[in-house]
Amino acid sequence: MTIFEMLEQSGVLTLLGMGVVVSFLFILVIAVTVVGKVIHAFGLDRDTAPAASRAAPGKAPEEAVTAAITAAVTEYRAGR
Repeated sequence: MTIFEMLEQSGVLTLLGMGVVVSFLFILVIAVTVVGKVIHAFGLDRDTAPAASRAAPGKAPEEAVTAAITAAVTEYRAGR
């Protein structure tokens, strides 16, 4: 097998592999689009829970979060 035959074979395999990947991605895009339309058609994309029930219970105020981050950074720097 000469170098030119090997280069030809590697080019064909490269194009074949890239074609398979592009085909798979194309099928994946179609599948995601179809599933999205099915979910939208059945109305499963709407959030029916009221806003109050979606909020995390016992959520810390912003000041407490800021204090916790500041304490963690201070402790990290002191540990060096």
